[in-house]
Amino acid sequence: MPSFDITSEFNKQEVTNAVDQSKREIVNRYDFKNTKTSIDASDTTISINSSTKDRLLAADQVLREKFAKRNISIKFLSEFSDDETPSESKRVYLLKSGIETPQAKEIVKYIKEIDKKLQASIQDSSIRVMSKKKDTLQIVMNSIKEKNFEIHLTFGNFRD
Repeated sequence: MPSFDITSEFNKQEVTNAVDQSKREIVNRYDFKNTKTSIDASDTTISINSSTKDRLLAADQVLREKFAKRNISIKFLSEFSDDETPSESKRVYLLKSGIETPQAKEIVKYIKEIDKKLQASIQDSSIRVMSKKKDTLQIVMNSIKEKNFEIHLTFGNFRD
């Protein structure tokens, strides 16, 4: 029975490269001189620090541009928290892999609305979709791409 998996994962190496490129651009740009602006990354977070809110937003824009150039979805940067003091502004992004259960249920419900004969099951942090026809699976893929879910979705592990 043909099937495919729906996942939401980012390439850690590409994220690291985008952050490194952002750091280099911030160091070299004149408008960031003496603003104490920096970008740091760990496995699950990216933090941006600056002395002013203006430079924080500019550094954020640089990071988003580097993500776009490296074909990393900006949707991975959607969950953030801001912290502002008189001397410093800080923004921390949470990078999440996998589809959480409430979102997975919403996607499965949407798939069932497309065609009742489809089988969709939640498996840890991914969703497996099965059908008797490959054409139906391709219709589902296109429908999911057109519908804007809050997270970045990738399709893989397509089997006949």
